[in-house]
Amino acid sequence: MARETIYLVQAYRAGKGTRLIADQPIACKSTEHARRAAERLGASKAGVVAFSTSGDAELGEYDDEPAIIFKAGRLPPQFAGD
Repeated sequence: MARETIYLVQAYRAGKGTRLIADQPIACKSTEHARRAAERLGASKAGVVAFSTSGDAELGEYDDEPAIIFKAGRLPPQFAGD
């Protein structure tokens, strides 16, 4: 099967102490759709990140490093770096 790119928005809410709890990821149709969704969620969530990754869904193989589209607030270590 051919490689495809998926666009996701992952929001986080605050848990106890410094813990973050992931919401259900949101699948988007494009970079711009992901950016707009993340920007809207950024105002009400502890943290939010929009990213894309490419791979072969049939094989379950995706890029090791996602391409960050937008991020705001507190995020887990895999998304917190610049």
